[in-house]
Amino acid sequence: MMSDGAKKHAKKSGLVYLIGAGPGDPGLITLKGLKCISRAEVVVYDRLVSKRLLQYAPFGAELIYVGKKPDRHTLKQDQINSLLAEKALQGLEVARLKGGDPFVFGRGGEEAAFLVEKGIDFEIIPGITSAVAVPAYAGIPVTHRGLAAGFTVITGHEDPEKNGSDLDWSALSKGAGTNVILMGMGKLDLIAKRLINEGLSPSTPVALIQNGTRAGQKILTGSLEDIAMKANMEGFSPPAIIITGNVVSLRRELKWIEKKPLFGKIIVVSRARAQASAFSEKLEALGAETIEFPAIKIEPPEDYGPLDQALEKLNQYHWVIFTSENGVKYFFSRLREKDLDIRSMKEARICAIGPKTKEALSDKGLKVDFMPPQYRAEAVVDQIKTEIRAGEKVLLPRADLARPILAQALEELGALVDNISCYSTVRGDADVKLLKELLTEKEVDMITFTSSSTVKNLVAMLGREAKNLLNGVALAAIGPITADTARDKGLTIAVEAEEYTIAGLVEAIKDYFGHQTSEGASK
Repeated sequence: MMSDGAKKHAKKSGLVYLIGAGPGDPGLITLKGLKCISRAEVVVYDRLVSKRLLQYAPFGAELIYVGKKPDRHTLKQDQINSLLAEKALQGLEVARLKGGDPFVFGRGGEEAAFLVEKGIDFEIIPGITSAVAVPAYAGIPVTHRGLAAGFTVITGHEDPEKNGSDLDWSALSKGAGTNVILMGMGKLDLIAKRLINEGLSPSTPVALIQNGTRAGQKILTGSLEDIAMKANMEGFSPPAIIITGNVVSLRRELKWIEKKPLFGKIIVVSRARAQASAFSEKLEALGAETIEFPAIKIEPPEDYGPLDQALEKLNQYHWVIFTSENGVKYFFSRLREKDLDIRSMKEARICAIGPKTKEALSDKGLKVDFMPPQYRAEAVVDQIKTEIRAGEKVLLPRADLARPILAQALEELGALVDNISCYSTVRGDADVKLLKELLTEKEVDMITFTSSSTVKNLVAMLGREAKNLLNGVALAAIGPITADTARDKGLTIAVEAEEYTIAGLVEAIKDYFGHQTSEGASK
C-alpha cells in the first residue's frame, strides 16, 4: 500500500486528447470534443481551428498556438510532438485541437505514434472532415444518385509530376466519382493538367472553396481547363479545397448558406457568459459567425443585508417591480436560501419590465399584473403612474449599477420605494488578447452592446487602443441608453434597436446588413 507521503508526491498521469475540431464553423465540433476542451489544462491548437473554441477552455488554461502556413511553421511537427509529450509528462490534461478530423491528412497518426513511443496515454476524438463538410456548406454533395457513386479524398501536397507518385492519377481520372483534393491550391494548375492528361474531360466541373464553413467562405466554379486561370484572376489562396466531378453542378440549386441574411458576418457578443449563448444562437441561425466576449459578469450582491431585510417584510409591499431576468433569478434564489415563503408576497402586485422578465416570472408560477409596453425607465414611469398610488410601498430589486431614475420618479409620485441591489455587475473574464488580435486583423464586422456596462467594460478592457481598434467596426446597441453611453465614450453607433430586447436587436442587425447588401448591389 502506498504511504501518505508517497501519495502526496506521486505525479498524476497526463493525458492527451487528439481532437478533430471540425472544418472551421465552431458549431461543427462534437460534444465529446467540447467536453475535453472544457476540462483541459493545456490547449494546443492549429491555424484552421476556430478561435471561438478556445473560449470553452477553463479559466487559466494554457493556450499554445502551433499553426502552420504554407510558407511558415510556428513549430515543426517533431516539435509539436515533443510539446504534447512534455505537457503530458507534467501530469497535465492536454487538448490537441486539429482542423477537420485528426486522421484525415491531419498527421494525427504521427502524433499518436509518438505518444505511444513515450508511454503517454491518449484518446482520439474524431472530427467532421472538411472533405465532406466544406462541399456540403457550398451546396455540393460528394455523392449523388446518378452523378457520383463514391468519392476519393487525396492530398494536394504531392507533386503531380513527380516520378513514383503514391496516387493513382489514372484511376482518379477514369473514375465516375467525385475527387476532393485537400491542400492543393499551390499546385492547382499542375493537378488540373495531370487529370486531363490521364483522361478526365477538360470540361469536368470544378469548384474551389476557400475558408469553407467559415464567415469568409468564398466559392469559385469552373472547369478543369479554366479553373487555374480563374483562380489566379480572383486571387484565390489557401486554405481552400478542390472538388472535381459532376456533383459540382448541383450547387446551382442546392446552395443554402449564402441565402442567410447574416452570412459572412463575424459578430462579437459582449453579454455575460451565462446569457450570451441564446443571443449567439439567434445570430448564428441567420448565418453569422459569433465570438462571445463577456464584458460583464453577474454575481451576487456584495452585501445581502438590505435584500434580506426586504424579503423578511415581503407581506408589507403593495408592488414588486422586476426590471430584468437577473433580478428575478437572484431575488428568488435568495428567497429560497433564506427558506422564506413566496406566499408572503401574495398581496403585492407584480410588474415586469420587458417580455423576458415576464417570462422568467411565469416560470416561477407567478402571474404578472402589469407590463409596460415600453422598457426605458423614463417611459415606464409614465405608463405605471396611473397604477401606483401615493403611500404604497414598492420593492425594486435591481442591479447595483442600475440608473436611479425609476426609483426617484416613483418617489416623486408619493410611493415609498425600497431600491434594493439583488445582484452585482462586474467586469467579465473575456479573452482581451484574442479580441485585440481579431480587431487588429480586421476579422470583426460588428460588436453588440446589450447594456451600458458592456460598453464601459469593453472600452476599459481594450484600453488606450479602443478607438483605433474599433475603427471600421459596426457597433450595435440594444437601446438609447446603451447607445448614449457608447457616444459618451467617443464611439459611433451604427445600429440601435427600436424594441429594447434581444429579439429587437437581432432584427435591427439583420436590417442593417440587409440595407448594406442592397446598397452594394445597386452600385
